Amino acid sequence: MSAFQQQKLFGVTPPISTAEPTQKEHDATEGLVQTLKDLGLFESDEESRKRELVLGKLNSIFKEFVTRVSLRHGLPESMAEEAGGKIFTFGSYRLGVHGKGSDIDTLCVAPSYVKREDFFSDMYELLKARPETTDITAVSDAYVPVIKFEFSKIPIDLVFAGLELPAIPDDLDLADDNLLQKLDERDVRSLNGSRVTDEILRLVPNIDAFRIALRCIKLWATRRAIYSNVMGFFGGVAWAILVARVCQLYPNAAAGAIVSKFFRIMHKWSWPQPVLLKHIEEGPLAVRVWNPKIYPQDKAHRMPIITPAYPSMCATHNVTESTRIVTTQEFERAADIADRVMIGSGSWIELFTKSDFFTRYKFYLQIIASSDQAESQLRWSGMVESRLRQLVKQLELVDHLDLAHPYIKGFDKVCRCINEEERSRAAHGQFPLPREEPPADTPGTSNLYTSTFYIGLSIKAKDPTSNSPRKLDIAWPTRDFVSMVKAWDKFDCGTMGIVVQYMKRGALPAEVFEEGEQPKPLKKRPKSRNRSNPAPEENPTKKRRASVTESVSLPSGNYYAPLDAAEVLRIRDELKDPLSPFLKSDLASSGSGFMPGTPLPEDPTEGGFNLKTNDDAKENGGASTPLLQQQTAAGDVSGRTGGGPAMRYSAAAQRNGPGSPANGTTTTSGTAGAAGKVMSPGSSGLMYGGISGINASSPRTYPEIKLRLAGQQPTTTNGSNSKPVDGTPSGALP
Repeated sequence: MSAFQQQKLFGVTPPISTAEPTQKEHDATEGLVQTLKDLGLFESDEESRKRELVLGKLNSIFKEFVTRVSLRHGLPESMAEEAGGKIFTFGSYRLGVHGKGSDIDTLCVAPSYVKREDFFSDMYELLKARPETTDITAVSDAYVPVIKFEFSKIPIDLVFAGLELPAIPDDLDLADDNLLQKLDERDVRSLNGSRVTDEILRLVPNIDAFRIALRCIKLWATRRAIYSNVMGFFGGVAWAILVARVCQLYPNAAAGAIVSKFFRIMHKWSWPQPVLLKHIEEGPLAVRVWNPKIYPQDKAHRMPIITPAYPSMCATHNVTESTRIVTTQEFERAADIADRVMIGSGSWIELFTKSDFFTRYKFYLQIIASSDQAESQLRWSGMVESRLRQLVKQLELVDHLDLAHPYIKGFDKVCRCINEEERSRAAHGQFPLPREEPPADTPGTSNLYTSTFYIGLSIKAKDPTSNSPRKLDIAWPTRDFVSMVKAWDKFDCGTMGIVVQYMKRGALPAEVFEEGEQPKPLKKRPKSRNRSNPAPEENPTKKRRASVTESVSLPSGNYYAPLDAAEVLRIRDELKDPLSPFLKSDLASSGSGFMPGTPLPEDPTEGGFNLKTNDDAKENGGASTPLLQQQTAAGDVSGRTGGGPAMRYSAAAQRNGPGSPANGTTTTSGTAGAAGKVMSPGSSGLMYGGISGINASSPRTYPEIKLRLAGQQPTTTNGSNSKPVDGTPSGALP
């Protein structure tokens, strides 16, 4: 058999080229390796030995676990000691492309009578009791159940599979498909991690070139923020399969050439044409194998990359339309850079420039998961992170939104809070200024653990032929997302929290930027005076009169942050107005809560409000038109949401107290509901105490809650910092 025929066996098509590397390609490869070394991508010999020692200890612990469970099941001591148990590595460590601080993916294989429940109880406790173990958490309900922890400061991901064997020999080979018989789907998925890794190595013609190229691609994907399976991008297995496929197409190429060709091929790839390392095989099991001709779900995969081991699965089923667009854009950028490198006019270091995610978009969604215990926060934040992809899919359906781009990781913080107000603000991303930490035993102090995630929102360009206003309404996707994560069976409303709020680029916290990276806020141009009503020259400090047609504008920087029931009560007390019986009963039965988003001035006429009163109109000779629309019941205020007529802030109502009609006039633009409540048009659900637009699933802003509880209806302009009247995460678009 010729060399060409032998090389043709690698992959599902013949190679594109079998040419040997040129000197220029060798030089490019040397430059690439040196760049990777300069960036610290290779671990030291000492760390390599430490990893081997850790794996040896884990193997001993796992065998001890199998022996304990065997004895508990009534096996004789001699048989229990011979039951065995073996660990296998997979992922980047098995492929030989791990770097400093990277985790070790480890598979634990046990005999048939050791169950997954035993693993997540007994094995978990054995590991937790070891002094080398830190930050341990078990995720037994994950797609691939896993125990995550650090052992001697080495991150470990431990998965489990029980085989239909009475004992596990030390020379067990997982390549035999018959080992999969009688296993459930989760065991098959756990085993497939190791089986896929071994199959990739078997199907690559030049392992050394493959490893260098894969190190480069993994670093590039990480720096460009497109390396995260859970967020809808490609994970480690997918990147390895892609690089292996390019190696099959150029079996003799040097690593530098592989990288260059990789980006151009992937940018031009005809998705959803699948990427395969070998033909999909049938096997001995009655299990599902990836097949878009049979399964509609498989046909819906946007960028299918198929695992080579039986049963073949799609490693990229999580990809959304937004992440597909972002990944394709990054392929194109990298291809241009790599082409310049290969002709000698570029540098490899350009490839690894950090992503501009936090400066790319004008608007962002901030999702904050919080908890009061470190261990519960690991589980809670992990669950929220795993569901963010569903929020992205829902956002993609919103009008005027081009894409919803999730960032690949969250930002974890621990805040030492001295009171409940600080806790609520920290849960909304507003941490106290730096100060000396109070002692741990200080009465009333407590820790709050938060994990913050971000989604960039790309707005469609406005149609130049259309003059109609546009509104970006993301209320229902965020509401559905919050409901979904709260439906988690381990969710504890007393100790866990979730906040979704939108913000502009200039409001992003400093923690998301590296030093010198945070953009300076733009200086706002001062607003010109109303030429039709200027202040007299001789008294420039005199308050300017205003017309009744101007509306209330909320201060900038107020995010959509839910207010809890206690805070609504506090605001109401502050306004010295007794609660209506409707508000009392609704707040008492509500478990969702509302909390203030940002510190605001106590006087609503300060801090950016532009309040226009009925008295201003009378002094200007205008008609005494009632500016407050309300029901006669105390505290019951109604108003149209979204695009309804503007409501005005009434000075008379402020003087007379909440619930008092302005000029004796009573009107309502809502629909009366049960028990005196008002249903606002365009909204759903009962309103708190008849306060229109306020319900358990709709976030509110602090100043609007305050105005509504005072018996007034705020309105907003369509300025850049305006918030919609209905209080949902939506707003007017430019």
